[in-house]
Amino acid sequence: MRFLPYLSIIFCSLIFCNPTFCQQSTDLLVIGGGASGTSAAIQAARMGVKVTILEETTWLGGMLTSAGVSAIDGNHELPSGIWGEFREKLYAHYGGPQAVGTGWVSHTLFEPSVGNRIFQEWVKNEPNITVLFQTTWTKAAFENGRWTVSYLEKGKQKTINAKMLIDATELGDVAASLGLDYYVGMDSRDRFGEIFAPESANDIVQDLTYVVILKDYGEGKDKTIPKPKGYDPDMFRCACDHADPISFDNPQSDCQKMLNYGRLPNDKYMINWPNCGNDIYLNIVELSKEDRSKALEEAKLHSLRFIYYIQTELGFKHLGLADDEFPTRDQLPMIPYHRESRRMVSEAMFTLPHVLDPFSQNNPLYRTGVAVGDYTIDHHHKMNPKAPAIDFIKIRVPSYNVPLGSLIPKNSTHLIVAEKSIGVSNIVNGASRLQPVVLGIGQAAGALAGTALLKNKSLQEIGVREVQQALLDKNAYIMPYIDVKATDPHFQSIQRIGATGILKGHGVPYKWANQTWFYPEREISQFELVEGLRPMYPQLAQYWSASGEPLTGEGLLEILLVIDKKNTLNKVEYAWDAAKFGSGFNPKNSLNRAQVAVLVDRLLNPFAIPVGLDGNLVNVD
Repeated sequence: MRFLPYLSIIFCSLIFCNPTFCQQSTDLLVIGGGASGTSAAIQAARMGVKVTILEETTWLGGMLTSAGVSAIDGNHELPSGIWGEFREKLYAHYGGPQAVGTGWVSHTLFEPSVGNRIFQEWVKNEPNITVLFQTTWTKAAFENGRWTVSYLEKGKQKTINAKMLIDATELGDVAASLGLDYYVGMDSRDRFGEIFAPESANDIVQDLTYVVILKDYGEGKDKTIPKPKGYDPDMFRCACDHADPISFDNPQSDCQKMLNYGRLPNDKYMINWPNCGNDIYLNIVELSKEDRSKALEEAKLHSLRFIYYIQTELGFKHLGLADDEFPTRDQLPMIPYHRESRRMVSEAMFTLPHVLDPFSQNNPLYRTGVAVGDYTIDHHHKMNPKAPAIDFIKIRVPSYNVPLGSLIPKNSTHLIVAEKSIGVSNIVNGASRLQPVVLGIGQAAGALAGTALLKNKSLQEIGVREVQQALLDKNAYIMPYIDVKATDPHFQSIQRIGATGILKGHGVPYKWANQTWFYPEREISQFELVEGLRPMYPQLAQYWSASGEPLTGEGLLEILLVIDKKNTLNKVEYAWDAAKFGSGFNPKNSLNRAQVAVLVDRLLNPFAIPVGLDGNLVNVD
């Protein structure tokens, strides 16, 4: 009878490890395999964390792929982290930057199916990632320090346990189901002190779009779709009157230029046109899954009506629905393009004052930056006449960084929000919603989750600098400096010093690609450096010997010695040589901003002084 225990073990294994009954387990669970969810999984997996993604469709990439928004808005000069890697993969596939510069709305356009294939192969090569496709989460609960999430897979109810959870859904559904506080719609002027906001809050969100990908089947081919229900050509009469006036001398009535807005490689066109096009106003955020699906049928119809107009009224019959893009019966994307989501009440709310004037706020959130963006604030409200008029053109902002605290909902210790559900104001969401920023937000969410899991701590116990360094190690930007690329040998030092506020960047509102310049080659004055160091080093409180003259090596050494007597000339010379600045350190020579940043970073390591999620320094005596 000695074999009975072994039979018992085999029997139990058959029962409890059957996929129908077995309760799976993972370190990090990401609900939503969209832009931010996929990016989060890649970052966390690279840190050695076991990650599982629950994704409703068969694709990865969300708005970049499943929604068909495959023309990148912004961050052309800020190829941060995973966004930069994704762009390089596109370059490799198509044959370089020029091959993806096919439409005038963007420098980087691609076929959605190619984007999905890149993400799929990318994730497949990360051994720490498991993706469960065609799964729908149904319930999430946090008890005894662990998450239990129920989901449906092929009609069967299953559960999975996780230590940490990321809500990367398109509309912030997981966080909302947990009863966490959030905003929907426009904020009042007083809520965040945004002078451009309407006087009263409302629940109006941005127009959404069911994007269409058209394919050129060649002259003589008639790919006209059946006349859609409710078609009225008058809805689209002005579609050709709104080609970008900045890009063209005579934009009026130029329909080909309208189409070229989103021209993709291989003779395809992304139809995501806001002016008398396929934008539609639908606020489905608070609806059930079933009611959302019903409402979105009207969005699909509206887009098909516009396609029918393009084919019949404008004469582009040879442009038809692409038959080699989406694995759907109607050849439309799997999901719509949501420009707005629930916005969680978070540890740090990212609002317009922090974008317009980041260095003058009582809570200097720029110090906690984990993702960068440069696109201007852009809202779509043309399809809703009830939307209060806001002149977004007047809201001229520099490039910016997204604070870490905006990813952590209030009262949440093990849930992170990503995608468009971060703690951000309605106005600023008009900039932070764009694809490269959302990829960066996802990467930051993955870095935060990975750091917390590896240290077995709650989100509030993790140091801001730990997460930022994890991102820097993957060539992600934490400061939006346009003139110091990740390929620069001093990139990390300059990013770190920028995030301390010791040397500040210079923001410039510029067209549709705003800027912040570090100016690494410029001289720096003694006074500028001391003023930057003073909040972090009480030793400089009574130091008034800094003038406005250019800082020399001697001047730097004097300041360093006031802070710490161990900062001798030999140490400065060693740091100079280690940085490979060329000829040896000469105390008589003036220093530029890059040299000062690197020397301060190496000799003082101010980045090690902790900051809170509010951006203020911690434990500086």
